[in-house]
Amino acid sequence: MAVSGVIVIVLILVLAFVGGNTAAKTVSVAEAAELSDPGQKVQVSGNVVADSFSTDDNVLTFSIYDPEGDPATHLAVRYGGAASSTFGNDVTAICTGKVGDDGVLEATELVTKCPSKYESATDALTVGQLLGYGESIHGKVVKVSGTVGAGTLGPAGQDVRFRLTDDEALSVTLPVAYDGALSDEVTDGSAVVLTGALDADGSFIATDVALEA
Repeated sequence: MAVSGVIVIVLILVLAFVGGNTAAKTVSVAEAAELSDPGQKVQVSGNVVADSFSTDDNVLTFSIYDPEGDPATHLAVRYGGAASSTFGNDVTAICTGKVGDDGVLEATELVTKCPSKYESATDALTVGQLLGYGESIHGKVVKVSGTVGAGTLGPAGQDVRFRLTDDEALSVTLPVAYDGALSDEVTDGSAVVLTGALDADGSFIATDVALEA
């Protein structure tokens, strides 16, 4: 009889734990923005609103919208974890957490997805060729190819997203500024093709980053 009592108590504890560990409810951006139960754990998918993100004291804040719904409806998100290098403007962000009384989703999980994109390096300049033009090429839109320098790849919002290395002269590198979304296939050593312009400070302001086809 004592053993049966112990089993019953264990079962009650297990059921209580399982019942309390509820899974996140999947909702749309619009539904999350009007959530009546702010304590409910939800999972929301949306695209990052362009230039809506900033980082303060290692806390990332940004807004998302539903690309298949009303683009004017935004949901503010706050995330204290490390942002992936794929994070950027218009990337798909899958956020899990709870919406606070202030209407902000306090995310405990953040997953970003960006479709793969490829570009031919035909007619693209090497880093050395680009820099060889000097001031005459400042502000002119060009294509440049190279590889992502090891250990230089970072999240959006930084002055330098990564450094592009010349394939023929590894000591020649180019700081690249880019706040768009990067494919998760873009990693250290990836061959990439950039579109953008070199500014007077020597940074390449990229408008597009693609894997070399």
